[in-house]
Amino acid sequence: MTETTSTATTIPQAANQIPLSGADVAGAISGTPATTEITSALIVDATLWVLIGFSVVTWALILIKGIQHLRISHHNRIYGKKFWGAHDFQAASALEDNKGPAARVADVGFITLIEADGGTTTHDLEHTGDRQELLDRRLRQQMQKERGALESGLSILATIGSISPFVGLFGTVWGIMGALTSISKSGSASLEVVAGPIGEALVATAVGIAVAVPAVIGYNFFIRRNKVIWAFLDDFAIDFVHLALKTSFLIKRSTPSPDASSRASVATKKPVLNNTSHEDLQTEGV
Repeated sequence: MTETTSTATTIPQAANQIPLSGADVAGAISGTPATTEITSALIVDATLWVLIGFSVVTWALILIKGIQHLRISHHNRIYGKKFWGAHDFQAASALEDNKGPAARVADVGFITLIEADGGTTTHDLEHTGDRQELLDRRLRQQMQKERGALESGLSILATIGSISPFVGLFGTVWGIMGALTSISKSGSASLEVVAGPIGEALVATAVGIAVAVPAVIGYNFFIRRNKVIWAFLDDFAIDFVHLALKTSFLIKRSTPSPDASSRASVATKKPVLNNTSHEDLQTEGV
């Protein structure tokens, strides 16, 4: 009985003699310090690689959209000169080798008028209404398609510009956690020990901001350019409807010229053989 009591009293004394700190408990729960440092380094490196990938995608989209807008502006300017330089609305419908959003909108309008004039439209809900309503509907649908093509890729720029700082901040916070754990294990809080790990962790935030700034600038720039092009197409569609109204929404199909048709008929005409004999001709002459 005495031995049991002495053993029970030695256990609390041993526990009181060896206190456990919070760092020891955290290390025992999370694992060894080396494992914690490796995990922090891997997460910070993965964050940096993700941000680098975001940067590559951002600059690729900026380059692609820049070339797209340059080509659109060039084609719209050329077709605008050709369209407004035509003799009349019928001559404008005969323009060829046209490119760009304005040319595609005009082509849809001309095709709609030709189909309505020739009676080739299908009798369904899509083609209900008079010619003006049908023309307005087709032009609006084509303009929506052009708008979708202009806005493609901008959502990616907006997403990268929004989340990149937070991705970099995540890497920074995780790196600081690992750095503080390493500092607590080393038992020294001098500036030489603290500055290195903390500075490396803050690089992720700097990279995140550097990735977000071009994405936001590119997004705002292309949104502005899209508004300018959309206003141009809107004005062009309104002018197109007014010009079609002056011609009573009638566009004639292109037909060959009369001279060409007459030449073709003469070339294909065959001589008619006369079966009257020479004696009959003499008799008729007498």
